[in-house]
Amino acid sequence: MPEWIDAILLARAQFAFTMAFHIIFPVFSIGLASYLAVLEGLWLWTGRDVFLQVFKYWLKIFAVAFGMGVVSGIVMSYQFGTNWAVYADKAGPIIGPLMAYEVLTAFFLEAGFLGVMLFGMGRVGKGLHYTATLLVAIGTFVSAFWILSVNSWMQTPQGYGVNEVGQFIPLDWWAIIFNPSFPYRLVHMVIAAYLTTALVVGGAGAFHALRGRAHEGSRVMFSMAMWMAALVAPVQVLVGDAHGLNTLEHQPAKVMAMEGHYQSHPDGAPLILFGLPDQDAGRVNYSIEIPRVSSLILKHSLSEPLAGLDTIKREDWPFVPIVFWSFRIMVGLGTLMVGLGLTSLFLRWKGRLHEARWFHGWALAMGPAGFIAVLAGWVTTEVGRQPFTVYGLLRTTESVSPLASPAVATSLIAFVVVYFIVFAAGMFYLLRLMSQPPHRIEEGPRGEGPLRAAGITPGPAVQSPRAIPQE
Repeated sequence: MPEWIDAILLARAQFAFTMAFHIIFPVFSIGLASYLAVLEGLWLWTGRDVFLQVFKYWLKIFAVAFGMGVVSGIVMSYQFGTNWAVYADKAGPIIGPLMAYEVLTAFFLEAGFLGVMLFGMGRVGKGLHYTATLLVAIGTFVSAFWILSVNSWMQTPQGYGVNEVGQFIPLDWWAIIFNPSFPYRLVHMVIAAYLTTALVVGGAGAFHALRGRAHEGSRVMFSMAMWMAALVAPVQVLVGDAHGLNTLEHQPAKVMAMEGHYQSHPDGAPLILFGLPDQDAGRVNYSIEIPRVSSLILKHSLSEPLAGLDTIKREDWPFVPIVFWSFRIMVGLGTLMVGLGLTSLFLRWKGRLHEARWFHGWALAMGPAGFIAVLAGWVTTEVGRQPFTVYGLLRTTESVSPLASPAVATSLIAFVVVYFIVFAAGMFYLLRLMSQPPHRIEEGPRGEGPLRAAGITPGPAVQSPRAIPQE
């Protein structure tokens, strides 16, 4: 094995690979669970069957995505003990309880009511079933709360002490959980989940419209998705700006890497749109810049000075090329989301939202954009934290398990093979479900009822709220 491929690089690659597969499913589950709660609530409120049809359409998709998220998430906890044993030992007194709280609150809440949500319609009262749907949605949010609290503490640690054996121990749980970056990252991530789901829902509706199979159900879900994009994407821009200012305060090296600022700018820093960062030379080659705009964005003043990486020890620099480009991918896709939402408002005003085929093509192309933006944002956050696992306190080189490179390489290859087989099959199945319009699930094969066609064994007829037995 080449000398440059060491155990640390392989362990980081393995964690990045498995996390990249895992993160897309919780993000989708968070948004989709809330969407299902909205759909069922609208059905109960209005009595319109179309909301029930769309609810059933996405319910099975949610079940598959949730299951894949659970399976892929189990792997993450094992890696702490195999590849990152030193980190697990030193940060365990803080990280361990927070992750346990996630299991005891969020996962039990989700798992406990998921069965009622999936199989209870027609078997329990409408109030109980809707309560189960709401609790599953709340459970996904609570899960995000704890996981982001853990990761945010690693980004902006506080409320800890260090014992005689070098472990981080809790001194103030309130300060640990609500650390300085946590509120910004929680809001930013949850909105990203909603946007990601909206783009997938909108992409599915656009697909059926382009295939000439759009009916009331697909039109409703396309319209709802475009409302979400129009209203939430601009909010995400404002939240992202606040998050960036918080990061500048607590993790300035990360922002310097995002902006490509190797040098300090005492008279106002330029906004580098594009370029080729050269880590060894400490500069961005072939840069396209807008003078002083970076100072305007980060300091709200064109002439405000901004420090660069030249003010930080070189061994503490993050790897700028990755952070620089992943940040631009995230921002670029976010700009397209805002454009998609604003364009939908214009077409809705003109009465052409469901007739503009070019716009349907755009919405379909944007279907996976949310997942890509989430992955790019995660790369920006995690690579920007380097060379630390606990920012400023514990280096990545000090966190890895004492494993030989061949052992880590073997497990990495095994993960790659298994993930591509299992999750490729799962993704193919999800896409196949989405390719069927809602009315086909409603009618079902060979005249079967709507719930049986969606893979759910029904009880009494449930075509309207009044047909569901009262509690």
